[in-house]
Amino acid sequence: MAKGLLVTYALWAVGGPAGLHHLYLGRDSHALLWMLTLGGGGLGWLWEFWKLPSFVAQANRPQGQRQSSVGRTPPLSFIRFVAQVIVGIYFGLVALISLSFMANFYIVGLPLAVGLGVLLVAAVGNQTSEFKNILGAAFLTSPIFYGRPIAILPISLAASITAQRHRRYKTSLGAETLSVRLYRLGLAYLAFTGPLAYSTFCNTTATISYVAETFGSFLRWFSFFPLLGHITESVFLLPYRIWRLLVGDHGFSNDSFHEWEKLYEFVSSFQDEKRQLAYQVLSLSEGATNEEIHRRYRELVKFWHPDHNRHQTEEAQRHFLEIQAAYEALSQPRKPKGSWR
Repeated sequence: MAKGLLVTYALWAVGGPAGLHHLYLGRDSHALLWMLTLGGGGLGWLWEFWKLPSFVAQANRPQGQRQSSVGRTPPLSFIRFVAQVIVGIYFGLVALISLSFMANFYIVGLPLAVGLGVLLVAAVGNQTSEFKNILGAAFLTSPIFYGRPIAILPISLAASITAQRHRRYKTSLGAETLSVRLYRLGLAYLAFTGPLAYSTFCNTTATISYVAETFGSFLRWFSFFPLLGHITESVFLLPYRIWRLLVGDHGFSNDSFHEWEKLYEFVSSFQDEKRQLAYQVLSLSEGATNEEIHRRYRELVKFWHPDHNRHQTEEAQRHFLEIQAAYEALSQPRKPKGSWR
């Protein structure tokens, strides 16, 4: 069935940042990319206004003409390469915020997330790249700067270069029903947003801390490009500025340094409150040593273990979980003020 240009423009205007027009044209990879990035931060969505006629023409191209491109190498695209690097970094930052608590995250989780981001951009339109080569480059590069957020940058660069070296046209596949396509897109969307949503709702304090630390590390990458760093910093601070205006605080300074300091203090207040509650749960005074915390934890865990309190299972289970959470909060090293800078 031929695709209409007017329908495409209407879907672009109504649900462009969610990728509705790409879903209509059968460009599922592009639709998923727009769903996960809200239309490339809005810029990619606006830029597509002049590209829609070519997208419609490509979707209406006869099947035989599509197959004639198979076997040839697509032209090198600098824009696609830059988009691969940016989306790879974006996927890595999201994984750092939501999955960094996992064991071996910097060896498995981080390169996998960055590689999938690069692969998603590589599969936009009628092109794709070799899945195994992209992930292989990401995993081989992951030991660089191991344990530091800056590792995202070399991983994304290596995966993007590999994707460009192994670029090719997509092979023609049989037509799929809309339900199958929506099911696949839904699973991919949940795989991306699920861990982030779980981290946000179940461990809000740690998530806010991860976001602040990740943004701080990300901004330090632009120390050699002051103008680009200032623009990026303004984008990150925009939601915070809007929130301050909405709550009626119009007197804060426009200096970004003071705003980051206020935001850091806001995050630190949650962490301080959490540590105070943890000391109360373990019946310890603030400033207790690690040995005292560990000894008290072992005593309380043994006392409130559900197996030792079968006559009050629910209460024992509640105390047991509180003790576990308190010990985890106090076991994390407390960073000194100013470390975010």
